[in-house]
Amino acid sequence: MADWQTIDELHDISADLPRFTQALTELATRLGLDIAPLDADHISLRCHQNATAERWRAGLEQCGDLLSETLINGRPICLFTLHEPVRVAHWQFTIVELPWPGEKRYPHEGWEHIEIVLPGDPESLNARALALLADEGLSQPGIFVKTSAPKGARERLPNPTLAVTDGKVTIKFHPWSIEDIVASER
Repeated sequence: MADWQTIDELHDISADLPRFTQALTELATRLGLDIAPLDADHISLRCHQNATAERWRAGLEQCGDLLSETLINGRPICLFTLHEPVRVAHWQFTIVELPWPGEKRYPHEGWEHIEIVLPGDPESLNARALALLADEGLSQPGIFVKTSAPKGARERLPNPTLAVTDGKVTIKFHPWSIEDIVASER
């Protein structure tokens, strides 16, 4: 199978990777977040149009395998396992999340967030994630923190999320790996 960066349908996200990597590194620095010891298990895209999502899906199918397709908050979300990883900072992501557009409009189509796994009690996720971030980083203008609990139709694990964004890129924290969540659906 082809490397994802050589596939025509994915040319825009291949070209977008340097922007995302720089923006993510800058956000982590602003937050005082040491990413080196953290386990990030997947990377996610965002788009505005179904046609873009369908094009990216066609491209991802040429360089990976569909791991999961489920409805979350009323829209399809596909997870692909790539044969060649997406490299961001020290991470090598083999899992890419492709959500179809929803109600929210993002400022940019392309790479949008990574998800960091903080194993432990889901009830203490927010406290554990916030403990990794500098108070002065969180209090800066333009930094937003959101908590949610997205749930797929068949998920059995509680999967709270703490997301920190600067409006350009987002770092999300979860208590479970995406593989654990997918396995809980079966």
